[in-house]
Amino acid sequence: MAKKRTITIYDTTLRDGAQTKGITFSPEDKLRITAELDSMGVPYIEAGWPSANPKDLKFYEDIKTLKLKQARIVAFGSTHRPGLTPARDPAFKSLLRVEPAAACIVGKASSLHVRDVLRISFDDNLRLISNTIHYLKNKGLEVFFDAEHFFDGFFLNPEYALQSLGAAADAGADALVLCDTNGGTLPWDIEDVVRRVRERLDTPIGIHVHNDAGAAMAGSLAAVRAGATQVQGTINGYGERCGNADLCAIIANLSLKMNCETIPRRNLARLAPFARFVSELANRPLPPNRPFTGASAFTHKAGFHADAVRKNPATYEHVPPESVGNVRDMLVSDQSGKANVMTMCERLGVKLGAADVKKVLARLKDAEFGGYQYDGAEGSFEILVHKTLGTFKPFFELEGLRIVVTKRRRTGESFSEASIAVRMGDKREFTAAEGDGPVNALDNALRKALEPMFPCLEDVRLTDYKVRVLDEREGTAAGVRVLITSRDKTSSWSTVGVSENVIEASWIALVDSIELKLLRETSK
Repeated sequence: MAKKRTITIYDTTLRDGAQTKGITFSPEDKLRITAELDSMGVPYIEAGWPSANPKDLKFYEDIKTLKLKQARIVAFGSTHRPGLTPARDPAFKSLLRVEPAAACIVGKASSLHVRDVLRISFDDNLRLISNTIHYLKNKGLEVFFDAEHFFDGFFLNPEYALQSLGAAADAGADALVLCDTNGGTLPWDIEDVVRRVRERLDTPIGIHVHNDAGAAMAGSLAAVRAGATQVQGTINGYGERCGNADLCAIIANLSLKMNCETIPRRNLARLAPFARFVSELANRPLPPNRPFTGASAFTHKAGFHADAVRKNPATYEHVPPESVGNVRDMLVSDQSGKANVMTMCERLGVKLGAADVKKVLARLKDAEFGGYQYDGAEGSFEILVHKTLGTFKPFFELEGLRIVVTKRRRTGESFSEASIAVRMGDKREFTAAEGDGPVNALDNALRKALEPMFPCLEDVRLTDYKVRVLDEREGTAAGVRVLITSRDKTSSWSTVGVSENVIEASWIALVDSIELKLLRETSK
């Protein structure tokens, strides 16, 4: 086996990632992410651009309150302004004031940008690069040169693009970071260009790829194949436009498939929880199909796949889910086979014989043909299993319900009121309650009726409610599927209801939610 290569991971979630549309990290969020990156073993954390705004400047001061174990804090900046020396440029005063361990300096590597954006001579741009790197090295900083638009610049004028790198290298840059700033370079072109750069220069090479062509991770890995030793990216691929290379997937691929040392091996099993942690702080759901870290990354729905995975997980899993802190899951649906049902029931603690599996599978497929969907409603599936096995006894029975929605003419305000009659054995309860909407009123009325008999329901809260029209072509007469998510102090579960009447569909899902809670409580 080839000797392991060490690849330096450089995180720019707090700078490049914060440029994502809709994402704003609070100062506290940034501190928490910094602390976790340090704990994960990421050696370089780019915290922002000190000269860009007071918020970033203050954050560098806040970082000093953290007791980091090993991470080096990097300040981002650009080459000094034309007409000024670095010592007289206010941006460098801000950068040095925050006392970073390292600086990452962006400079123009494309002759097009030098001519049309900076509007200075090619030689003057090379002097900007050289003067800036030399100045910061003399201040005792580790300095990385961020060669902006390098690949586009290389294809346009390769000699000048290489001269820009040479100017930084001769001034003492610790690494030359080749940037695919527009995110449109294909992986094989990145690999070819990085090899050509390595033939010309001895300074370590880094790679920074945007995802506009959907190839940021592939381009980053290709650069490593060609000799790059530093990889820049963001957690979950956050970033401007289409985002940056996803560091979680890059770390997993480098460590598990390319025989590279990245973060400490023991921390690979924290990747999925860390990705979810950052997504929560970003207030953005982690896409379930995210490679390695998404909730569906190791989820099997097709019966053919599930059967094979039960026999040998390697048949349909490229790495063990636990190696990156994720878990294997089996879904049940009309595409399921016996293996899906058996796995789900084992998880629920329900033992099934061969005949029982067939019965459950048949009932499942009939229900899904009628519009039900159980791959996101495991609570209703558990109820379905018990009903099929004959081990379910309803805890209450609906005798009638009525919902009234009233709109006040003067204020335009609307409110809902639900009245409900339920029977629990020989006892009959009639209650009424108001709510923010019909379903909320129905939920409140049902609880009011049941909680005196079943106090455990006081802990249950409805946390999510979704409605999906099953056939838009039917217009207002279309059937609907309602998905409800509930939780108590220790867990959450989802249930589903289907009907042409949205209130009835909501009632079905709501009853499953309540019945499941009671079923689990009585089986303890």
